[in-house]
Amino acid sequence: MSQKVAVLGTGKIGEALLSGMIRAGWAPDDLLVTARRPERAEELRARHGVTPVTNTEAAKTADTLILTVKPQDMGTLLDELAPHVPADRLIISGAAGIPTSFFEERLAAGTPVVRVMTNTPALVDEAMSVISAGSHATEQHLAHAEEIFGGVGKTLRVPESQQDACTALSGSGPAYFFYLVEAMTDAGILLGLPRDKAHDLIVQSAIGAAVMLRDSGEHPVKLRENVTSPAGTTINAIRELENHGVRAALIAALEAARDRSRQLASGKKD
Repeated sequence: MSQKVAVLGTGKIGEALLSGMIRAGWAPDDLLVTARRPERAEELRARHGVTPVTNTEAAKTADTLILTVKPQDMGTLLDELAPHVPADRLIISGAAGIPTSFFEERLAAGTPVVRVMTNTPALVDEAMSVISAGSHATEQHLAHAEEIFGGVGKTLRVPESQQDACTALSGSGPAYFFYLVEAMTDAGILLGLPRDKAHDLIVQSAIGAAVMLRDSGEHPVKLRENVTSPAGTTINAIRELENHGVRAALIAALEAARDRSRQLASGKKD
């Protein structure tokens, strides 16, 4: 692969993306990184063999720029990059809530932008990355983004109008499952189990359930009904979840995450 790709603001997700690309066949010599701290940049060089550069050098050298800084820092980064980014560079944004128009308005006319919302399972090559095209992005640009993010999990194309919903579902999604495991672990302790045993029981149950959802082709209602015997333990637990409004709480939580994504797009910080 001869194209040079630069990851700007290389944190945990950016590093996971780099390592996934290398495993997928990208040459470390073709991968550039920027980091706020010089020691972080040298750490990435030592670990992956990639080349640390400045943001300006990345803009001038790389064919594709992957911007992984925090949403609140994106405007400042674009101000720095704009004088140096030719219109033929592909810009891939990994910032939650920021639309492709934000980049198009600040960069050279016609610059292709692809918006990607990935999630932390990229660290274990099980990410869900949602990809949307900006006004000037072509099929080739989308395929290139899929090639990059496919190294750390699955990809899915959606219209950009659906990105805020995808951020709520899968971008923030792992946190909901971690929260649920935390609560179930506390329940296991309350029921008399040691923490480590409760944790192992819950994690393996979660893995097994996820594989069944992925591989069986069955609707989740059907899979739940297969566990739910008449007058049994499971139906009593489900009744309590419904009595406490867990389903409604989840819907409200995801709506709140979507709304916050929209606020980030409008520049609101509070």
